[in-house]
Amino acid sequence: MSLLAPTLEAWFTQRLMAQLRASPRTITSYRDSLRLLLSFAQRETSKAPSKLDFSDLDAPLVGAFLNYLETERGNGARTRNARLAAIHSLFRFAALRHPEHAALIERVLAIPPKRLERRIVSFLTADELESLFSVPEPSSWVGRRDHALLVLAAQTGLRLSELTGLTCADIVLSRGAHVRCEGKGRKERATPLLASTVQVLRAWMAERGGRPDDPLFPAYGKGGGRLSPDAVQWAIAKYVKQAAEHCPSLRGKHVTPHVLRHSTAMLLREAGVDATVIALWLGHSSMKSTDPYMHADLRVKERALARTSPPHVRRGRYRPPDHLVAFLEAL
Repeated sequence: MSLLAPTLEAWFTQRLMAQLRASPRTITSYRDSLRLLLSFAQRETSKAPSKLDFSDLDAPLVGAFLNYLETERGNGARTRNARLAAIHSLFRFAALRHPEHAALIERVLAIPPKRLERRIVSFLTADELESLFSVPEPSSWVGRRDHALLVLAAQTGLRLSELTGLTCADIVLSRGAHVRCEGKGRKERATPLLASTVQVLRAWMAERGGRPDDPLFPAYGKGGGRLSPDAVQWAIAKYVKQAAEHCPSLRGKHVTPHVLRHSTAMLLREAGVDATVIALWLGHSSMKSTDPYMHADLRVKERALARTSPPHVRRGRYRPPDHLVAFLEAL
């Protein structure tokens, strides 16, 4: 067996699980990244994964693997960077155990992440949310479950993993109604609930029943397990398609569970809530995470524009003073 195999095992068991106490989602993401890398290396070198060594996973092969993700697997830059982050983590750990491969490891660590395009966040307006809430069939158990899930998601801005991980004990409907969850970085937070949301959840929990540690939104009947993320995404896509029949503005929008989270932030912005409160509400670790919502709120910019007056300048067309400057301007 090569040095790579025991190092990989120690990285998962000793570094990620024992020392860093990485979350199950992080372990799963890193596991999938390394599994893809080893499969690609096996295809390129004709060596079994257990026979691969660090010399086989050099910078050219890792670079080819990243290109493979984008060209053959159709992954975007965000997924490519997540796979590279896992590889970098492994090689930083290996640098401490195998200094003899320092030069090779340094070249792999020098591979930079790809810069991402910062698009304006997509969100739903209050009217669009109401149209979406009206679609689940109130006469069916699944419809009542999904209606409660959509209302809770849009009002609290919970992440998909936080939403599917809720138990009955996480909902408090007495005085000071709120929902508790554990977010990224094992940070616990409590989000207050509106009276309308409390009414919906009270009716749902009376029907749902169950023990305190049972999932709030079970998959199949009262005794079912947790809803999977794929099931929630599929349900939202189905309801959006139905809602678009009587709400035309939904037809051009790709709505995901995270879009509901964006919608929460935008509704809070519209209500005049401070950005620091929005960051706390959504469980952001940094205030910078709320910046996209500032850019997406066109009405804030329109109000700022209305308070300005056009400068009294003579109209004219800019002409560069020199042909070299003109060349630079055209770049």
